[in-house]
Amino acid sequence: MQESSTPPNSASGLTSTQAGMLFAICAYTMWGIAPIYFKQLLHVDAVEILMHRIIWSALVLAGLILGLNHINKVTTALADKKVMGLLVCAGILLGGNWWLFIWSVNNDHLLEASLGYYINPLFNVLFGFVFLGERFRRLQKVAVLLAFIGVAILIVSFGDVPYIALSLALSFSLYGLVRKQINVDSIPGLFIETVLMLPLALGYWLWTDSPTSNFANNSTTINVLFICAGLVTTAPLLCFTSAARRIMYSTLGFFQYIGPTLMFVIAIMVYNEPFNIERVITFGFVWLALAVFTYDGVRHYRKQKILLNT
Repeated sequence: MQESSTPPNSASGLTSTQAGMLFAICAYTMWGIAPIYFKQLLHVDAVEILMHRIIWSALVLAGLILGLNHINKVTTALADKKVMGLLVCAGILLGGNWWLFIWSVNNDHLLEASLGYYINPLFNVLFGFVFLGERFRRLQKVAVLLAFIGVAILIVSFGDVPYIALSLALSFSLYGLVRKQINVDSIPGLFIETVLMLPLALGYWLWTDSPTSNFANNSTTINVLFICAGLVTTAPLLCFTSAARRIMYSTLGFFQYIGPTLMFVIAIMVYNEPFNIERVITFGFVWLALAVFTYDGVRHYRKQKILLNT
């Protein structure tokens, strides 16, 4: 996919590439500030919040499927047993990732969650090497090694295994790896994954007896927050897919650090999570790894662009 050099849109004054970058910034910004939304539901169990996220996301995505006329894409995927098997696996990984993120935010582990999403791109490179036969470039090896050293220092010197960060990075990277094997667009794929989780979510809602399980007993604010879970899930995804259609995927990757950076700032500045010496060291190594990783990506992109133009 090449970045578009089309003239500015007469209404917006933006080129396709500029619009794509704006959509990317919006997507990763919404993902980065999502913890503020989940913090409004501190008194609600993470599983119950996950239930609402699944139910209302399914409804929003169903509307998008109808509105965008993606019904044929959904039915085609449903008819393919191999695709459905992979989507079941993807749904399990995605649901687990959603739950862990909600739990970490609402139990004052946002800083560790941000670390997980910083590490995630390096896990992607590692999984590409292990499962897809992709080869490390020299600086990619350095980046992965630096991140490994940072985590290892945290474990060996301080006896603190970053379970949440590693689990978030692992689950989302595995999810991406599975989705890479499925020839289904993002919105139809996410719709099917969410619908597969829907019976469990509805069953939980019917059988649970929590103080907030009955909408009639809740305040309007709480009910609105529950329903907004669908928008919190789908709005950044729509911006992401709009960006992916307009700019190169490698360019899109340069925006991915907006999310964990915002989470990091919010954790420190808004929710006063402790940033002790062991975390300083680990984050330092991971940030250095990402600097090397990004530099290598930019250099490789420029080389490829020169080769294409010769």
